[in-house]
Amino acid sequence: MTAFHAKLERFETLAAECELIANRAPDGGKRELYLRLGARYRELATDMRTVIATVDAAA
Repeated sequence: MTAFHAKLERFETLAAECELIANRAPDGGKRELYLRLGARYRELATDMRTVIATVDAAA
């Protein structure tokens, strides 16, 4: 596993954890915070997939 794949896996894990915390949060403010954080990690995962595809295409 390359460093890029490890980062992709980490971002996906963090996104899932944030979504889980958001679903269990009793407070609306905390729920919103974790939903936004999870969405940002999903964006980072998408960006990492693009990087991996670019590196694979160049190889």
